[in-house]
Amino acid sequence: MITNNYNPDVLTCLANLSNDEVFTPPKLVNEILDLLPQELFRKKETTFLDPVCKSGVFLREIAKRLIEGLKDETPDLQERLNHIYTKQLYGIAITELTALLSRRSVYCSKKADGKYSICERFKNEQGNIRFSRIEHSWTSTDSASGKCIYCGASREVYDREDALETHAYQFIHTQKPEELFNMRFDVIVGNPPYHLNDGGFGRSAKPLYHKFIQQAKKLNPQYLTMIIPDRWFAGGKGLNEFRDEMLNDKRFRKMVDYTSASDAFPGADVPGGVCYFLWDKTYNGKTEIQIRNGNQVDISKRFLNEFDTFIRYSVATDVIKKVKSFTKSFMDEEVSSRKPFGLATNERPKSKGDLKLKYYGGYGCYPRNLITVGNDLISKWKVITSKTSYDHAGQPDKEGKRRVFSTLEILQPNEICTETYIVCGSFKTEAECVNLLGYLKTKFTRFLVSQLSFSQDITKERFSFVPMQDFSEPWTDEKLYKKYGLTEEEIAFIESMIRPMELTTSEETVNESEDE
Repeated sequence: MITNNYNPDVLTCLANLSNDEVFTPPKLVNEILDLLPQELFRKKETTFLDPVCKSGVFLREIAKRLIEGLKDETPDLQERLNHIYTKQLYGIAITELTALLSRRSVYCSKKADGKYSICERFKNEQGNIRFSRIEHSWTSTDSASGKCIYCGASREVYDREDALETHAYQFIHTQKPEELFNMRFDVIVGNPPYHLNDGGFGRSAKPLYHKFIQQAKKLNPQYLTMIIPDRWFAGGKGLNEFRDEMLNDKRFRKMVDYTSASDAFPGADVPGGVCYFLWDKTYNGKTEIQIRNGNQVDISKRFLNEFDTFIRYSVATDVIKKVKSFTKSFMDEEVSSRKPFGLATNERPKSKGDLKLKYYGGYGCYPRNLITVGNDLISKWKVITSKTSYDHAGQPDKEGKRRVFSTLEILQPNEICTETYIVCGSFKTEAECVNLLGYLKTKFTRFLVSQLSFSQDITKERFSFVPMQDFSEPWTDEKLYKKYGLTEEEIAFIESMIRPMELTTSEETVNESEDE
């Protein structure tokens, strides 16, 4: 550790606990630490806290910088180590296993006071990397309805026997985080758990990472830096208030966003990408934003709250501003919500019926009298799209491009669909449907939808920037670029981000199990 000779570094080889508890590679940790003013690592008074230790890599890399930065002030190596580990580095592990792993990484011993510990001053096994088994605080004694007041965990799932992890993370299961160490911290860093499964899977998992950021701010550090999923950009399950807090907080000095999480975490599958940031409590201004899309890097400096959702690319913000200046109504007002006809994804045709049901796998008969929702749509021509996007978790392909829509199809009068699809528009004539279908296939439209796509779901909210058109006439990209006065640079950017789209029925891609 002292000689800075890593060949290989075991922490680069660890498999992730899950996609929600992702180990951070040392290379990425150092990118994050590079955001901080480097003079912090040359001061004996600077204190650091990682409240979500998994492998201990953040504290280990901070220790390396302090060992080098303090060598002139404290030439004796052992004295320097003793001071750094007992007075400057603190951590809270997320599980008993990661506590042992973190101590081994940081102290070179799973026991802080062990024979092989690099620090001679600890008088207990935990040192400054602590773990305590915490129980959830339930709202109800009913196991079926009880929820944790701190994290929202289901009592039915997480009221466990002592041999199992509770996943009641200590840092966020307290009203007074300042009492955990009874001291203040200059810097709080980490990679928090992302979600907590609430008994389902996929989209049913409850986001957790925002709670760690909110709790960290209560400690009033000078600097806060964490790496988290991008899904907060557009809100989502339990994240709308957090999104508003983040967008309107002008203390974010810098943010680095990976549109594909695998570029930051090799082998990890985090829907929508990940970002890390530097929050500085004394800063008040625009955020330097760096977007990494494969080999492409987009850098801008702007306020995060230009729109109600965060838009990654500066060129995209210019396009959206032009569209909004020309437009009074948008397609989110026309696109249906989930279950446009009240039929779940697993609904299947009946033996008899006067309607034709479109479901994942084909068509079949369905009785009109079983339809209680969307009756006004039945007699119309309709354009539908799968509510699961073509792009995995809203992420671009290897070329950095998206197709966005998985399938686009026209339903005739007396044809309906299950929850697998949403209705994008309905008309009295087939010609209007054909024109809407062509409009949705344009790169212009799909580009605007993609700006709000940070998961694999296509919902009506994704159409909030897509302007309504007169569908008595056809629309092409060239016609739309001219209508909204896009520059050559803006057009080239759209063309570089969106793939051509010519769909046939055989190209339909729907993740039915995800919908269920």
